[in-house]
Amino acid sequence: MGKKQLTAKIISQTKLADGIYDMRLQAEEIAACAKPGQFISVYVNDKSKILPRPISICGIDAEGGSLRIVYRIAGEGTKQMAGYKAGDTVKILGPLGNGFTMKPEKAVLIGGGIGIPPMLELAKQLDCPKSIVLGYRDSQMFLKDEFELYGDVFVSTEDGSAGTKGNVIDAIEEQGVEGSVIYACGPTPMLKGIPAYALENGIEAQISLEERMACGIGACLACVCQSKEVDEHSKVHNKRVCKDGPVFDAREVEL
Repeated sequence: MGKKQLTAKIISQTKLADGIYDMRLQAEEIAACAKPGQFISVYVNDKSKILPRPISICGIDAEGGSLRIVYRIAGEGTKQMAGYKAGDTVKILGPLGNGFTMKPEKAVLIGGGIGIPPMLELAKQLDCPKSIVLGYRDSQMFLKDEFELYGDVFVSTEDGSAGTKGNVIDAIEEQGVEGSVIYACGPTPMLKGIPAYALENGIEAQISLEERMACGIGACLACVCQSKEVDEHSKVHNKRVCKDGPVFDAREVEL
C-alpha cells in the first residue's frame, strides 16, 4: 500500500519536555501500512506555510488506526503544531521513506535528541534481545521510561546530569554494550562515529539521517546526502534522504 494524503483528527497532545511535544493522530489508512523508521509530512493549517513538516513516526497502532509523533519546536510550523488541541484536524501525507530492515539478531538501538522517538516503535516491534542507548542534552529524558519496557536502557547526557557524560558511543564503551546489528537515528554529529564503530567491531549498522526536507517525496533534491555509489536519479554521488532513506546502510553514505 502506498502513501496516502488525508485529514487526520488529533486525539491528544501533551508536552513531554522543554520544546518537545507528543501528538496522537487518527489516521487509519497510514497506520495500517506504516513501518518503524518511516515519517509523515504534516501540513500546518497556516496557508502561508506551503511546505509540510517532516516528522518521524514514534508509534503505530494499526489495530486502533492511530499514529504517534513526538517532535521538537524548530520553527514557525512546529510552533503552530504545538498549539493544536484534541479534536483539531491537520492534513498529513504518509507513510514516507524507507524504514528499518528488522533482523532477528541481538540489537543495539541508538537514539539521540529528536532522533529518539522513531526508535520507540522499532524497539517495540523487534523480536530479539536488545540494548537501547539514548543520548540527551540534559536530565529531561523524554520517553526513557517507555523504552525500558522493551530492553536494557543506557543513557548519555551532554552535561553529565544522568548516565554517561558525553555521547552515545561513550555510553556504549563505558557500559560494554554489545550486539550483532546497530539501528540508529539522530543528528549527523552523533551518527558520524557509528560507521567506524560498526566496522571496527564487525557488525552491521543501519542509520536514519536527519536532514532538512522540503517536498518529502524525492522531487526537489533539497535533502540530498553524499553516497558512495552513483545515484540513478541524479547521476551523481548523492541520495535523497526522504525517498531513498531516511534509513541507510551505514556503508552507503558519507557523513
